[in-house]
Amino acid sequence: MVRSPNYGARSKLRVLTKLAGMASPGLRERKKARTRQLIADTAARLFAERGYEHVAVTDVAREAEVAEQTVYNYFPTKEQLVTDREQQVQDRLCELIRSRPPGVTPAAAIRGFVLGTVTAIGSIPARQWRGELGYLAAISPAIHRLVLELVDRQAAALAKVISDTTAVPAEVARLQGIALAGVFQIIISEAGRRTREGQSQARIADELYPMLERIVDELDRWLSPGRRT
Repeated sequence: MVRSPNYGARSKLRVLTKLAGMASPGLRERKKARTRQLIADTAARLFAERGYEHVAVTDVAREAEVAEQTVYNYFPTKEQLVTDREQQVQDRLCELIRSRPPGVTPAAAIRGFVLGTVTAIGSIPARQWRGELGYLAAISPAIHRLVLELVDRQAAALAKVISDTTAVPAEVARLQGIALAGVFQIIISEAGRRTREGQSQARIADELYPMLERIVDELDRWLSPGRRT
């Protein structure tokens, strides 16, 4: 078979095109993640400046310089602009509990994540802090109701994964799920209350850390099969 002089160049081009096509999904996902983060951060800043009830989705889109439909593509409802990060928290908690080694309690499995969440309070940009879930729930009845609903969903999700991975009755798994979800309810409510009282983010993080450490360690003892009665 006689090949044209340009055969090698065309073949190389096809390989490069194929490799580019293989890489593009990763690039698209990173771009989507950046857009999602931009929208979430913009919403938090606007909520901090104006209050949740005084910000519309159109305001978020305008400030983020994206189309309104783009906001809805990532956050189907306005409420999800506030609670979306908590869904990510729930997914991570379930993953940690499901993948924990034998003999490790669900509380011990999430300990590092819980304490990391508290530490991260200090790294949230100050202009966004009062647009986060804790403070908004402290000043807005609508967001307070959202938090209660969110905690209920989190408790059910954690109970399911505990039941799937632990030899306990369903009602015990449910109780454990409620207890672990209560850990994050405490973080949300304490962060909101303390912010409303004028405490700085650094002080909130410093004071909540030992509190949450004690709570999770107590839950670990409670959930341990060999605990003393």
